[in-house]
Amino acid sequence: MFPDLTRDDVFRLETARLWLRWPRQADVQAIVELAGDKEVAEMTGVIPHPYPPAEADAFVLRTRTENANGTALTMAITLKRRPNDLVGIVGIKGPSEANPVPFIGYWMGRPHWGRGLATEAARAMIDAAFAYTPADELAASARVVNPASRRVLEKCGFASQGSGLQSFPVRGGALPVDYFRLDRRTWASLKSWGLSGPTAHGRETSGEAALPLAAE
Repeated sequence: MFPDLTRDDVFRLETARLWLRWPRQADVQAIVELAGDKEVAEMTGVIPHPYPPAEADAFVLRTRTENANGTALTMAITLKRRPNDLVGIVGIKGPSEANPVPFIGYWMGRPHWGRGLATEAARAMIDAAFAYTPADELAASARVVNPASRRVLEKCGFASQGSGLQSFPVRGGALPVDYFRLDRRTWASLKSWGLSGPTAHGRETSGEAALPLAAE
């Protein structure tokens, strides 16, 4: 799904406050601590609490493999002033037999909640997906008990598609979620949402490629 540009681990996205880069082995401890936080983990279907370091290590290896083969793009969220310190994760999985529409997901470490960082990171990834891939739409979901995640999706232009049950393997079964979709036409109508957009950096850019980003 994703082009050669994003398949190199030098690829990164720059926003007003953030760097989005490939996850690294050095991020494992931060992932264990931040994603393993009960209040973060319980909103996901795949992150256990506590989060064993071996599973975080496997997550980094898997995401780097998926990034390299272009089936997904998962990025570590970091603050510009501390680009080596992961504060969250945002990613888009390409279409599959089980999920024919590319799917965006994210989590943000609890110390960084309430600052609009998840929205900023998600918008950068959405822009990258529609700018660099042929995707016509993106899908997302949020637990019905997670209004903060729903607000992120709504700020990014996603429209509600109703509710249903979704499998949460590490939570013990299916749980109620709200479903969302964002199509390319809606995204295009929102391209004026920001004054300064994310910038993509990579070996093939020979400089920079500017992309729009919504302001907070």
